[in-house]
Amino acid sequence: MNRPPHVRGPARPRLALVGRGPQDGPAGLPLRTATGKERTATDPPAAASEVAGAELRERTADLQRLKAEYDNYRKRVRRDRQAVAEIAVANVLGRLLPVLDALAEAAERGEVTGGFRRVADTLEAELAALGLQSVARPGAPFDPHVHEAVTCTRTDRVGDLTCSAVVRQGYRVGGQLLRPAQVAVAAPPDPDVPGAPGPRGGNAPCARAR
Repeated sequence: MNRPPHVRGPARPRLALVGRGPQDGPAGLPLRTATGKERTATDPPAAASEVAGAELRERTADLQRLKAEYDNYRKRVRRDRQAVAEIAVANVLGRLLPVLDALAEAAERGEVTGGFRRVADTLEAELAALGLQSVARPGAPFDPHVHEAVTCTRTDRVGDLTCSAVVRQGYRVGGQLLRPAQVAVAAPPDPDVPGAPGPRGGNAPCARAR
């Protein structure tokens, strides 16, 4: 650089601006965070970090709700399929009840023997594997939900309403009653027992069997 002729002495070095970078504060001092650490230009601002955290929590909550809805949907589908399967099985087994009645009558007359006995046993085993269950047996307590009284006899041999004999067997599949059982009922002589015959004819089931 050419200097004017009246300026004497060695040339002064050029001035350089110091501390004006994006990471520096006023007077060339580096910016610091609230904890006292130096902050660089690549550090995210606190506000942006809070926004990112809020978005992460919101997305996590959305995923949790979606998973809960999917789990409920799978349970609902499983219950619906099970209900449809039980209805289908109940419809088929309900059509086979007359066959079981015929087998029971033949067994009472002693006609179920030999190969016929093996066929009957196999049929009963297969129906039981499908969930078919009988609902009455002699000596069992009388249950008006699954039993239908056809006769009623008072006796001092029982202390409560009891199935003394099964006239026609009843069946159920799971929680579905296909047919109530027709039974003979033995009732105690005490008229104060619920369901036993009273002075004016009594209550159910004996009143219905009169």
